[in-house]
Amino acid sequence: MATRSDVRNRLGLRPVINVSGTMTHLGASIVVPEAIRAASEVMPEWVEINDLHRKASAAIARATGAEAGFVTASAAAGITLAVAGAMTGADLARVEQLPDASGMRDEVVIQMGHMTGYGAAIEQGIRLAGAKVVPVGNVTDARGYQLEHRISERTAAALYVVSHHTVQYGQLPLDAFARTCRARSVPVIADLASEYDLRGFLAAGADVAIYSAHKFLGGLTAGIVAGRKDLVRATFLQNSGIGRGMKVGKESIVATIAALEAWERRDHEAVRRAERGHLDLWMKRFAGVAGIRATIIPDPTHNPLDRLVLEVDPEVARITAWDLADALGAGDPPVIVRDHEVEQGFFQLDPCNLHPGEAPVVADRILAELEAARRRNAPSGRTVAERRAARFERLLRWPD
Repeated sequence: MATRSDVRNRLGLRPVINVSGTMTHLGASIVVPEAIRAASEVMPEWVEINDLHRKASAAIARATGAEAGFVTASAAAGITLAVAGAMTGADLARVEQLPDASGMRDEVVIQMGHMTGYGAAIEQGIRLAGAKVVPVGNVTDARGYQLEHRISERTAAALYVVSHHTVQYGQLPLDAFARTCRARSVPVIADLASEYDLRGFLAAGADVAIYSAHKFLGGLTAGIVAGRKDLVRATFLQNSGIGRGMKVGKESIVATIAALEAWERRDHEAVRRAERGHLDLWMKRFAGVAGIRATIIPDPTHNPLDRLVLEVDPEVARITAWDLADALGAGDPPVIVRDHEVEQGFFQLDPCNLHPGEAPVVADRILAELEAARRRNAPSGRTVAERRAARFERLLRWPD
């Protein structure tokens, strides 16, 4: 493995290997050199922030095809502020009034299958603006007439979520969702925090598209709001209200500009080839190993990437998928897998965030833990419910 900075050792942090994905709890991404350089250059300098925001708006418009863009603290902040902007427009008195939404349109429709979480519930992100959540349909079945029925004279906006955490069937597609909303003059805000496609969702009918600047783009921590100029302006004006607590620094704004420019120059095909090399290595290493089955699957939201699914047969492997995931995370080096569906007996390996030399280490660690489980030959350990309870207990003990 290539030698890198020892910052984690100096801080007393574990040197984790991330095969989970662009996860906030792991630091979101490997920041691209262009963003690091741009942030370093601006940090000692004074700038007029609103003028810097204008430059960022132009860069976001070029990259997304939007009329305007705005950089905020995160994609989650972007959701709240875009909802607020749809409620207040450019009325500064209303901006200052929030989260008291008296006298404003204050309802946001969202398909029930999209009411997911990103470390917090998306409904709370809506309510932070002073808005009310209006669910559409049920968890696995939303229909156009149900959306139309839930839109009223109080509807300020409609929120559409694209994420692997949402229900992946029985939901209205964005273009149909947007047509219904447009017929009633309701702006559509699309949460696209972990999406590659910077243009297609606006073209499909979203009025505002919200991206993470620090996930696939590899910028510093920030969110990108792109779309109709009037709605983006209203979102920006929340900096004079509830957005003040979600403001972004000069370093993250310039890093976002640099990351967008680097994205346009990136050899995406070469990135995919490197990722495929990691997947092929894992498939070869796991072939014929008793108790596990490896397959490669595409990303569920159509990002141009694949992941490896590792199914675990606890009777043969002598370990459950969740105990294997935990053993990998607790070992040396710690390997953090994509385990949000682990109770179904599998976890995934995401190749997108590996440093050179880490893919073989991931395979070595998995095979070592499987061999250790076979030697122990003990019954399966904790239930998923016990595992989840232990995680919550650990969270509640923070900072101990």
